[in-house]
Amino acid sequence: MNDDELLRYSRQIMLPQINIAGQEALLNANVLIIGLGGLGCPAAMYLAGSGVGHLTLADDDVVDLSNLQRQIAHVTDNIGLSKVTSAAQAIHKLNDSVTVTELNRRLEGDALAEAVSSADVILDCTDNFATRFAINAQAVKQNVPLVSGAAIRLEGQVSVFDSRIDDSPCYQCLYQEGDDVQLSCSESGVIAPLVGIIGTLQAMECIKLIAGIGKTLTGRLLFLDAQTMQFREMALKKNPDCACCG
Repeated sequence: MNDDELLRYSRQIMLPQINIAGQEALLNANVLIIGLGGLGCPAAMYLAGSGVGHLTLADDDVVDLSNLQRQIAHVTDNIGLSKVTSAAQAIHKLNDSVTVTELNRRLEGDALAEAVSSADVILDCTDNFATRFAINAQAVKQNVPLVSGAAIRLEGQVSVFDSRIDDSPCYQCLYQEGDDVQLSCSESGVIAPLVGIIGTLQAMECIKLIAGIGKTLTGRLLFLDAQTMQFREMALKKNPDCACCG
């Protein structure tokens, strides 16, 4: 690290859990963020601020006026611009030393497999089951830890699925294919700060995975009811009959 980096990340480096070694791990990491909406925006900004050296951003959508209520990496002037480019601009204004790879397309098939193969951690910030199942399948196949978040109305959830750990469940241990009732923000609504809370939790879990600190949400599903501001936790077990990881 150079002098500027030591100063920029000094508040993290002084933490004994992070120190120089943890910060260098962050600087050397590549995080794949799929979905640059309400969850992906705060996650990307905090990971960039924390010094993750390489962020790979994937989304096939463009910025719309209705996004600006909650997708904090995007601004009014970027309406009509691809979300990955808009987010990349925000990231570089915050931390111009971060390398950003823009994937302005829906990741599926070989493209998804290739993106996952280059990642140290995946953040699933998408909003549909089909994409989530595909991301999970590649995470399991390639042993890449997956941080999954979801938020709708005034409720959110986050968990970590880490196939490097023998008894870790995967996303499909929790949800089965066919559990595909589509609940989107455009149909059901969402309160703006909720996605910020969940996206930031995803960033925190990602940092813990990269730096090798603390206890992650592997094997645990964390729920937030924003209406009462109550968190609750559910233990997750690996399903031996899971079609993906069993």
